[in-house]
Amino acid sequence: MNNLVKLALSIALVFSFQSCKKNQLGGKSSLKGVVNHHGKAIANALVYIKFNATEFPGDDYKLYDTSVQADANGNYSISFYKGSYYIYAKGNDLDVAYPHIVKGGFSISLRNNEKLVKNIAVTE
Repeated sequence: MNNLVKLALSIALVFSFQSCKKNQLGGKSSLKGVVNHHGKAIANALVYIKFNATEFPGDDYKLYDTSVQADANGNYSISFYKGSYYIYAKGNDLDVAYPHIVKGGFSISLRNNEKLVKNIAVTE
């Protein structure tokens, strides 16, 4: 009987950890905006996401947990569970005499069901 109680408690503990999702994609909180350089949208920029981060992890895309791509108008949209994230965008500014890579980001903490609009300002 004692083993049965331990087994039931173990199963309950596993399910309780699964129900408290944090620092991952797919929740009811959201972040959306435009990737822009000097007020001009950067088409098809990649938006990298680092989970459980409040500081810039670095420029290498391998340091990030996942990414999404902005559309042709620079718009991006991400669904999250509550938690802390570092958002970093990188794209090409093709609308200048000498096309170049632009990048930038910010850290953000989201609560349950929070809907934020925040543009990502990128620079050379």
